[in-house]
Amino acid sequence: MSYADTRPLPDPHYDAAFYSGVPAKRLLAWVVDTVVIIALSLLIVPFTAFTGLFFFPLLMLVTGFFYRWATIAGGSATWGMRLMAIEFRRGDGARFDGSTAFLHTLGYSLSWAFPLAQLASVVLMVITERKQGLTDHVLETVAINRAG
Repeated sequence: MSYADTRPLPDPHYDAAFYSGVPAKRLLAWVVDTVVIIALSLLIVPFTAFTGLFFFPLLMLVTGFFYRWATIAGGSATWGMRLMAIEFRRGDGARFDGSTAFLHTLGYSLSWAFPLAQLASVVLMVITERKQGLTDHVLETVAINRAG
């Protein structure tokens, strides 16, 4: 299985291996990323003179946003996604750039603000051919198994 940046997205019927197990891998990657975000947030708390403990959920939200944006912009995947061997691709098959990573992270964050949107996203990941969440559908992006 190989895949270059210049090709369009893999066809879910002819290249099904690129989408095999992606929803489960995304869930496991999310767990890893959540642990990383909690750890980073806890490391930040002393630098806030421990007042960060009073607004820890907000601190986690901001830390998580920048963590996701930076890691996705830098390699088209968060650290958890890299561990699970999956990555994001744009509709033209290219890896994410900084602006696409920002928009995807913003869409992800907004979907968590609205539980029905997050539920719809999870359902879409399970039932659609390319295993795309709500933000993926809006941005015409996809998570695929990393080649090789």
